Amino acid sequence: MGLAKTEMFTDQQNEIALFAKVFGHPARVAILQHLFKINACVCGDLVNQIGLAQPTISQHLKELKHLGLIKGNVEGTSVCYCIHTENWSKMKNVMLQFLDQDIQNTDCC
Repeated sequence: MGLAKTEMFTDQQNEIALFAKVFGHPARVAILQHLFKINACVCGDLVNQIGLAQPTISQHLKELKHLGLIKGNVEGTSVCYCIHTENWSKMKNVMLQFLDQDIQNTDCC
């Protein structure tokens, strides 16, 4: 498999692709939905709620945190996660701008 060659694309194109990647796995969608619902969470709660193994949940949390859509605070031996509201709003604006494009030519194909 070849390299992604992300340097060939604009910053905006790379940003949209990274945000879209978050929604590419139903576990990450479920984690985000759960965090919105309760507004905070401990990883163990997510394991019970989502039904996946703790290492799997941790990997998905790592992806979400890497993209900045969630943030976490260490509380003893646990980490409490929540939605990073500023970054979530930024992501929404970027994605809405992309998704709100209209088709210019309806005579194609």
